[in-house]
Formats: sequence, C-alpha cells, structure tokens
Amino acid sequence: MPPQKRKREPGPSSEQAKPGDVSCDFCSEPKLKAHKSCLVCLSSFCETHLQPHLTVSGLKGHQLMEPVENLEDRMCRTHQRPLELFCGTDQSCVCTTCVLLEHKNHEFLSLEEACERRRSSLLQTQAQSQIMVEQRRQKIQEIQSLLELSETETDRERSVGLQAFTALMQCVQRRLDLFLEELQEKQSRSHRQAQDLLQRLEKEICDLEQSSTDSECLSHSHDPLHFLQRCTALTELKEWNSVSFKPEMCEGSAARALSELDKSLSEEFKVQFEAELRRVQQCAVEVTLDPDTAHPKLVLSEDLKRVHHSDQKRALPESGRRFSQCCCVLGRQKFSSGRFYFEVQVEGKSEWDLGVVRESINTQGKIALKPKNGQWVVWLRSGGQYRALAGRPVVLSPRQPPRKVGMFVDYGGGVVSFYDADSADFLYSFTDCSFEESLLPFFSPCNNDRGRNSAPLILTPICKPELVKPEPEEQCTKPDQTD
Repeated sequence: MPPQKRKREPGPSSEQAKPGDVSCDFCSEPKLKAHKSCLVCLSSFCETHLQPHLTVSGLKGHQLMEPVENLEDRMCRTHQRPLELFCGTDQSCVCTTCVLLEHKNHEFLSLEEACERRRSSLLQTQAQSQIMVEQRRQKIQEIQSLLELSETETDRERSVGLQAFTALMQCVQRRLDLFLEELQEKQSRSHRQAQDLLQRLEKEICDLEQSSTDSECLSHSHDPLHFLQRCTALTELKEWNSVSFKPEMCEGSAARALSELDKSLSEEFKVQFEAELRRVQQCAVEVTLDPDTAHPKLVLSEDLKRVHHSDQKRALPESGRRFSQCCCVLGRQKFSSGRFYFEVQVEGKSEWDLGVVRESINTQGKIALKPKNGQWVVWLRSGGQYRALAGRPVVLSPRQPPRKVGMFVDYGGGVVSFYDADSADFLYSFTDCSFEESLLPFFSPCNNDRGRNSAPLILTPICKPELVKPEPEEQCTKPDQTD
C-alpha cells in the first residue's frame, strides 16, 4: 500500500514544484517536485515521501523510475504490469506478460531504443516535411507566375480580339450605311422624277380645261393666223396622252449589298489573319530532321532540311527510335514549354503528313494518328483531301492548295495551329490539348506514288516580320537540349 499522507519535513534537496514539473502526489500545498514515480503504486513521490520505498521491505520491490505524469497509461490494462517493451510488429507498448502470451515471436525493443528510433524517424520526417513544404512553396510561386502569365495572355488576346472584331463590325456598319444610302438615293431620284411628272400633268390638266373654252372661242374667230396657231397647239396637247414613269427598283439590292459585304469581310479577314500570322512567326525556331528516326526508304538532305521518299530501302544502323513501317521522320529539337513556330514547303506534293507528336511515340509498327495517342497532325491525300486528324477526321477546305504550311504550338495554352504561310489563311487548330511530355515535330512525305509525289518536304527559313507591338521574348521558347 502507498504511504499515508503526512506532514512534510523537507529534505536537504527538496524543491518546490514549478509549472511543467511532476509534483509529489502526497504533499500538501505547496507541493514539492517529485523525485521518483512508482509503477506499482501509480504515484509520484518527493524525496521525503519516497523514504518508505527505500526502507520498508514490502515497498522495496516496487519498480521506481524517473518522475512522469499519467502513470496509469504506463500500465498494461490487461495484466496490470508496467509497460516495459515496445513490440515492433504491432507497434505498441507491452508488458513482460504480453510478450509471453499475446506477442509470441514478435520483434521487441526496449522503450529507450524504440524512442530513439522513433525520434530519428521523426527527425527524418521533419526534414522531408521541410523539403515538401519548400516544394509546395515553389509550386505556389509557379502557379502564381502561370496565373499572371495567363492574365497577361488573356489581356493580350482580348486586345487583339477587340481590334479584330471592331474592324469587322466597322466593315459591316460601313456596308450597311452604303446600302441604306443607296436605297435612299434611289428613292430620292424616283421621288424627284414623280414630282416633275405630277407637276407637268397638273399643268396639262389646266391647259386641257382651258382648251375647251378656247375651242368655243376659236370657232367664232375671224383672224386666220391666230386661229391656225391655236388649233396646232391644241392638237399637240391632245396627242400627248401617255405618261411614262419608271421608278428605280430596289429588288436585289440587299443581295448585292451582302455580296459586297462578303468581299469586304474576306479582305478584312485576310488582314486579321496576316496580323495573326506575323504574330506567331515571332516564335519561329530552327528545326532539323533526325536521321536516327527516319524510315529506311526516306532520303534526307545533308543539311537535314529536306526529305523525300525513295523506292529503295537503305541499310541503316539499328535504332529503337526509327520508324519501322510508316514513312515518317521526327525533328531533332524537342519542346516542353513556351511557344514555337516552323514552316514546311509542300509545293508539288499530292500527299503529306505534318504536325507534332509526344516524345514517347511508338515508332514500331503502324501508327494511329490521333490526339489521344499524343499526335496532332494534319494531312493531304490524293484528290486534294485535306483532313485534321482529331479523333474523327475533320474535313478542311482551304481556299487554295497551300504551298507552304506553318505550324504554331502554344505548349502552355494547349494549342496546335496550322496556317497557309503564303496566304496567311487559317487552316485548323487543335485546342484544349494536354501536353504531358516533350513534343517533337513530325513529318511524312508519304510514298512517291511512282513519281507523282516525289517532291520533297522542305523546312524553310523564316524571316521574322516586324510587329507594331512585338511579343515579349520570354513568351517564345527555345528547343530543349537534344540528347
């Protein structure tokens, strides 16, 4: 049994308990700082109240330890014995009886060793947490930077769009004003003509009414000259018996005005597309062909700017990146951020494939070109059939066969656009693309078709045009380092 509370007689090393210290359970106020805790009595004792545990034979066998709070939590609830070991298998504190009964063949550690390991693990976790915190802070900065860039891009596109649509609306308004002005002018001319005829008719009515009176008077006239002159005038008046009024008709004016509007809008669209093309051409990059990916029947020029199909299959070094069945070749430069633009001459060809693909494209066997497989491609097939391979092919109808195709990629914006580089006509855009890895330019001159499609694909140099408001350089990208 634990000692009964008694009047304290402070020992030489007694010290009053401070906040945070373990106090003696048997001291009256003010309590002294505990010297030891007993796992049997589940109590803590100051030096004075500990004396019975040091002198009484029945208490000497109790297990003492450094003073701690919540001694009941240090006892096994099943066996009422102190928790002395840590079971590494079950990750729990156990008593010696637990070791023999419920935790046979488990791995055990002393409480001190378990604490040391857990402390080391916590320190490691803390270090990892600090790294993770720093990574998340960097990610926050990245997101904020991207958001700012997005806002800048949105403002720029809003400005460009407002200018374009304002120009188009002004074009429509001008044509509407001309149409209404033309109708008003026609109506005014008809009104003036009608008024003139009406006035003449009114005058003739008066003249005819006067002629009745004159006829009666002339019948009694004795002056031969006057009689003949008046008779001639009356005869001329009576012979004028028809009035011709042909108003200007407006039928077809609206159709003609719409036709003129169509021409004006086409011209305005061309102006806007040219401005857009000049803008994306500011992101022009140098692109060359990668001979290690070229199909054995493709022939590349020494400067790696031209490729055409040959019927003869060449013996080339083995390469896991070389197309085995499809007559294709990739660009050497890869892109994983920003914007880039390049142009390919397709003049004289009846078939070709152009676009960009993800770096991990499978070059072995046949290829199903579609965005979900990581390919964003436009092609031409015999008969002038242009298609954008957007899962379900989209039919394209360029106003004229393009001789040079420009390709623009906005990696962050998820956009791949195609242009007729000569006429600045917009051909097609893949939007909302998900680029999860680096992109590579993709080319296929297709089979030469017995010489009918023997013209090469040519990567052409681009002279960046001057812009009124040039794009910030950081918005365009440079190729990633090639292997």
